[in-house]
Amino acid sequence: MAREQARRIADAFMPAQRFGNRRDYYYTRGKLGSDPLFPGVLTALRGDTQPLLDIGCGLGLLAHVLRQDGQTMPYLGVDVDADKIARAVRADRRAGLTGTDFDCVDASAALPAHQGSVALLDVLQYLPAEAQPQLLANAAARVAPGGHLVIRTVLADNSGRDRTTRITDMLAHLVGWMGTRPRHYPDAASVRAPLEAAGLQLQMTPLYGNTPFNNWLFTATRG
Repeated sequence: MAREQARRIADAFMPAQRFGNRRDYYYTRGKLGSDPLFPGVLTALRGDTQPLLDIGCGLGLLAHVLRQDGQTMPYLGVDVDADKIARAVRADRRAGLTGTDFDCVDASAALPAHQGSVALLDVLQYLPAEAQPQLLANAAARVAPGGHLVIRTVLADNSGRDRTTRITDMLAHLVGWMGTRPRHYPDAASVRAPLEAAGLQLQMTPLYGNTPFNNWLFTATRG
């Protein structure tokens, strides 16, 4: 995203105290300014007015990006990390977003009732292999006719990008930047199978941007 766009969103994550912790502010500016994720997701969802369930929402950046883009669908962000949800709620209120809500939910155990569209961004690799097909099936079951399931994930394909991603993730975990290490990187077939079994029509495109990582965007729709 453009620097000014990223800064306007990041302002909502400034600490209340002058000398408070600014980690979320700087993380948000860096993430929005360098990661091609959000432009790709905005394009995939543009024109979709159905309620959106954002699984593994973290700090809720997608809600801010959608509203800045003029997308006004009802939004529910869920994440297992209660502290991140609390910080997401504070930033949401500070930014004055409307039609947004957040809840602490363990997506690997259960998802809230929902019919509309679903986002699953940078989540799959943090689940064990046996849990990934069930989460994909549960997410697909919540896609209404005309709705979308948008997924961003690293793919295991033994490419140079794949190896770079694995090494970077390992180092990020070792130095404490990444609190949770990836459990299993899915391959393309294991992502496609549950979605196609659920009757979704699927497109997958690389989402590298200017990064060396093996990120891919899956956009699945229910006709």
